[in-house]
Amino acid sequence: MGEPPETPELRSGVARERARTLRASLDREQRDRAEGTLTDLLELLGTAHAMAVLRTFAAAEGSLRFGEIEDALDIAPNTLSARLSDLTDAGLLDREAYDENPPRVEYRPTDAADDLFPVFDHLYAWAVAHDL
Repeated sequence: MGEPPETPELRSGVARERARTLRASLDREQRDRAEGTLTDLLELLGTAHAMAVLRTFAAAEGSLRFGEIEDALDIAPNTLSARLSDLTDAGLLDREAYDENPPRVEYRPTDAADDLFPVFDHLYAWAVAHDL
């Protein structure tokens, strides 16, 4: 196995200092809202297969159809449907249904999801370097 990818911001403490500075710059209401949003995000990502679904979009080019996601992941269709619905409701995926026969539905990541994808790089680098 090769060396883990470098994540200099995590290792240098820059990210920690930036987080402290950002938190200190927020008023109480902004901080409460941000912490609530982060809590909601972590709860969503902790649901069964949510991370796997988002990882699939992070590695994909453009939109994906239900069947493509189903083929990429070993998830029961009802669970996949629930996760896609959760991620859509949370504003991380857009869903577009086409009036075709057979029915066609495509999902694509929103800007919010695109902003989240670089976090996966850091998590993967961490997972390569550490075991729980």
